[in-house]
Amino acid sequence: MDKVYISQLKVDTIIGVYDFEKECKQSLYFDIEMDCDIAAAAASDDLSQTIDYAEVSRRVTEHCIAKPVELLETLLEQLAALILAEFATNKVSIKVSKPAAVPQAQTVGVMITRSKH
Repeated sequence: MDKVYISQLKVDTIIGVYDFEKECKQSLYFDIEMDCDIAAAAASDDLSQTIDYAEVSRRVTEHCIAKPVELLETLLEQLAALILAEFATNKVSIKVSKPAAVPQAQTVGVMITRSKH
């Protein structure tokens, strides 16, 4: 199976459990992999035959900004459902990094994989 991916998509949004986290935006970095068959797009050179990673990036960014949540886990479940519903993939893996969360760590985060089946 082929994959379309996005690496280190930066989104500045409000996220967190603590009051101070709800007062200012934090940077999140997303790595997203979507299973797909690129054969038709490769043969036709037609963007509509594959997953438009620019559009996925736009939708992820839009969702993160419009629907603030407290937990990365909640956000990733929402994003996986959105990608599976709106794009031509049966399986998506998403990793999110939150570099400012733990001062002693370069970054922390969550990874999930979800399928339509």
